[in-house]
Amino acid sequence: MNDILLLAADEATKFNGLGTIGYGLATIGPGLGIGILVGKALEGMARQPEMAGQLRTTMFLGIAFVEALALIGLVAGFLF
Repeated sequence: MNDILLLAADEATKFNGLGTIGYGLATIGPGLGIGILVGKALEGMARQPEMAGQLRTTMFLGIAFVEALALIGLVAGFLF
């Protein structure tokens, strides 16, 4: 019986680093999201400079939401 438990424990510890690799891959999404968001906001500011203030405010709100999703992913990685 002890041999079965030891084998099960050995199999469970074999894949410890996969969570780290998974979160590393998951950071690609928020990184791309922020890049696209900032790029489009700058493009909008270049096209209509009078809207720069409103676009900047909306851009920062979008960045906050994208970063919140990234932090939720980090916490979920630690929990699961």
